Amino acid sequence: QLQASGGGLAQAGGSLRLSCAATGRTFSGSNMGWFRQAPGKERELVASIWWSSTITHYGDSVKGRFTISRDNAKNTVYMQMDSLKPEDTAVYSCAARFGHDWDYWGQGTQVTVSS
Repeated sequence: QLQASGGGLAQAGGSLRLSCAATGRTFSGSNMGWFRQAPGKERELVASIWWSSTITHYGDSVKGRFTISRDNAKNTVYMQMDSLKPEDTAVYSCAARFGHDWDYWGQGTQVTVSS
């Protein structure tokens, strides 16, 4: 089970940090990611990180502003979001996979960025 937290309200240019804690099983060897979905838009992969933490992926819209990291000892993934923009407003969800499909999902957390 994945439990996301850390969403909230921020002003443009501000920062928020999201956390995704995994419980009930180990996610050793997994690829973990953050997705977001804004009203009327498709869900998009924002960032992902492999177990080794040496391989990360970022969506073009967040490169240079968001940083994904993981603490394997705590079974937790973080996403530091800096230089937030109003267009970052969305529901953010964390997910995990061991193969091609994202099989494990947490509940969403709302991020709202005001201009």
